[in-house]
Amino acid sequence: MNDSNIAQKKFQKELKSGTVALVLLSILSRAKDPMYGYQITKHLETESGAIPEMKQGALYPVLRSLEKSGILKSEVEPSVSGPPRRYYSITGRGRETLIEWKKTWESTRDFVDGILKGNEDV
Repeated sequence: MNDSNIAQKKFQKELKSGTVALVLLSILSRAKDPMYGYQITKHLETESGAIPEMKQGALYPVLRSLEKSGILKSEVEPSVSGPPRRYYSITGRGRETLIEWKKTWESTRDFVDGILKGNEDV
């Protein structure tokens, strides 16, 4: 693998890690009921029409981090088809955070799009 491929993979990883939390909050804010990790992964596949860029295993550390910061809450419930499942839901603080993060995302997206299109004076 050459330096260009390494740099591209690093950029993709950093970009993904910065968007996973926003995507999770958005999905959970629209969910009628709490969701567990596999459900979230399936939802991502359905919404994107393809296998998600975010792997199921990569979601769990973000879910735990969001819960630790009070943005999500979770409950463990028994499962008839396997081990107990941890169901996540967004908190009031999480909904407020989502509003702020969406604003940040939109302004960042608009700025980057402008630069990439050459519409911004440098």
